[in-house]
Amino acid sequence: MQAINTTENSNKWVNWINGAISNKLVKHYEYNHFDNVQEIGSGNFGKVFRANWKNYNGHFALKSFYDLNEVTIKEVVHEIQLLHEVDFHKNIIRFCGVTGNDFKSFHLVMEYADSGTLKDYLKENFESLTWNNKFNLAFQLVHAVSCLHNEGILHRDLNSNNILVHQNTIRLADLGLSKRIIELSNQSKLSGVIPYIDPKSFIRQRNKDGQIVIYSLNEKSDVYSVGVLLWEISSNRPPFENEPYDIGLATEISKGRREIPVLGSSIEYVKIYTDCWKSEPDDRPTINEVVDKLKSLNDHILNEVNSSEVKEKFIIIVDEIVDLLTKKKKGNEEKQSIIDYLNNNNITSQEIYNWLINNQNNSNSNSIVLLGEFYYLGIETKINEQKAFELYRNAAHLENMFGINNLGYCYQNGIGIGINERRAFTCYQKAADIGNILTAQNNLASMYENGKGVTKDIEQAIYWYRKSAEQGDQDARDKLEELFPNDASFEDTYTQKVRKRVRRSR
Repeated sequence: MQAINTTENSNKWVNWINGAISNKLVKHYEYNHFDNVQEIGSGNFGKVFRANWKNYNGHFALKSFYDLNEVTIKEVVHEIQLLHEVDFHKNIIRFCGVTGNDFKSFHLVMEYADSGTLKDYLKENFESLTWNNKFNLAFQLVHAVSCLHNEGILHRDLNSNNILVHQNTIRLADLGLSKRIIELSNQSKLSGVIPYIDPKSFIRQRNKDGQIVIYSLNEKSDVYSVGVLLWEISSNRPPFENEPYDIGLATEISKGRREIPVLGSSIEYVKIYTDCWKSEPDDRPTINEVVDKLKSLNDHILNEVNSSEVKEKFIIIVDEIVDLLTKKKKGNEEKQSIIDYLNNNNITSQEIYNWLINNQNNSNSNSIVLLGEFYYLGIETKINEQKAFELYRNAAHLENMFGINNLGYCYQNGIGIGINERRAFTCYQKAADIGNILTAQNNLASMYENGKGVTKDIEQAIYWYRKSAEQGDQDARDKLEELFPNDASFEDTYTQKVRKRVRRSR
């Protein structure tokens, strides 16, 4: 299988691609197997399309080139080689293969990033991004650049248009491909996006013979770009947004002009990015030093998580989630409710899990029972039914009604403990008596109806099904319709009698 017909333009770079395909080092996709091809972006050297492939439940990004000449194909090969070297890093875009059988139809097949460029992502989400969201983006970015430098790779063209975001996660794209094509094409214009370029590039220097010496971009140039990007992440807007990116701006930047730190930004965070964009490369930190400083800042922030204000915030979050779960069925419905709540409130499951782990005390039983839910559902940890049972039991000892109900569920279904229907009934009865947990009421009704853990009693079953149905439990409503399929008035009269009998018996 050949990606490019060698009779059209035979050279060693074309042969390299075809050889890599033959040796199964690069996957070749048949272009006619792609459908729903839609253009999603364009640049100086080509376009990017989103497409489906065969029965794959997702998208690929197809990267085309306007002029696939010898210079371009050489740098495409170089890009493929670089992407292979750093394929292990989750914050670098995945190279999937190539498609097309000639220069006209040749495309790189790449991982598709569902949120587009970092620039667009920040613009579209500026109201909802929390400090933690921004810090995670910054940390992912510097880790990705650190990976490049550790592998001896320079990017030299970092900006928010060639950094992508997928599932709220950074994906570093275009490992300097466009930059190299410009340089090798002998284009004279100032290449790159001016606010992100090392200011040393703007200063003309001459050698002893009076010839202009082009400044060679290096690792510290990438660090400068990272500094600008860290500012951009904190501000949600591109640098010098309302100004033309021209020689005038380049001159001002070369003389020391920088963006103003955003009001309310962490002093330590500002110090990190202002160190990165210092004029003299030797005064800038290495990218690994930036990683260490951000990690240290993160540790400092985590140490402050237990401050009264933050603690109160998390307690409210935990209480609201637990209150929400009292109205949900055990299992997938609970898990989806937790995920939806966190997404709607811009909180990551990792954040809340970390807080729960560090705040297991008797002052807030909801934090105990919610951690049990995380273990039971496998949120940010492996499923551990034994641990879930122990946490439910601890919460139940503190009279937490949701913990009591969940403990009953464990006894009924043998989760983390042997099945004991009598204990399950006792837990459900207690949870139903002290709180409006519709699942406890429905479970209690079911045990009365089927004589599990208690003597069979249809009147008690109807009473508790009705209680659960009144709170919106559809299963309980269905059960009442099953018991009274044709006579709603009989249902009302009968349940009134049941209520009186139940009150007398209690």
